[in-house]
Amino acid sequence: MAETTPFTIGAEVSCSDGACGVLCRVIVDPVARAVTHLAVEPKHRLGLAKLVPVGLVDASGGQVTLSCTTAEFEQLDDAEETQFIPGAGGVPAYGPDQALSWPYYGLGPGMAGFGPEFGPMEVVYDTTPVGEVEVRRGEHVHATDGAIGRVQGLVVDRKSRQVTHVLLQEGHLWGKKEVAIPIGAVAKVDPDDGIRLNVTKQQVQDLPPVDVEHPAR
Repeated sequence: MAETTPFTIGAEVSCSDGACGVLCRVIVDPVARAVTHLAVEPKHRLGLAKLVPVGLVDASGGQVTLSCTTAEFEQLDDAEETQFIPGAGGVPAYGPDQALSWPYYGLGPGMAGFGPEFGPMEVVYDTTPVGEVEVRRGEHVHATDGAIGRVQGLVVDRKSRQVTHVLLQEGHLWGKKEVAIPIGAVAKVDPDDGIRLNVTKQQVQDLPPVDVEHPAR
């Protein structure tokens, strides 16, 4: 895959004048099967990710570098949208599957019902250009006969920006091997259910292993 480059989700991203964050999502045109944007999030600044047009991206040297300054990066479109759920009076407008739960318990009166002493809850949603889909690290990958692993990233043709392979994360049912699945084996990218293939587990298992560089977690 000499003429391709991997976009490993979680990899560090640099601008022309310094580091600007980590790659948190890859945005793909599902019809052309081409990458259109990268979502890059500044380190330790959750909720401030930016949508980077792929034309600004240079990954030919094995690292993801943007042809813009950090100041210009900060002016790009937001990759996330923040909304607020009113906290006063509980959450009667939301069903049991919609209300969010706090990960802590016993924090004082009113906690169970989200009483008036609680302000609005902040919720962050991904934003994706209309008609396009996002690929995140850790999304499930399903063969025709069951789940086989999780997404590690994508391999992209350097010239056309078309996706050539999906990198499958370690932790397969048969061991720790990592493989690059040809894009032709991808039947569907479902935002709620991950990536579905048109091949079996055995066909994926028969693919040769690849060396995937794991970014620091």
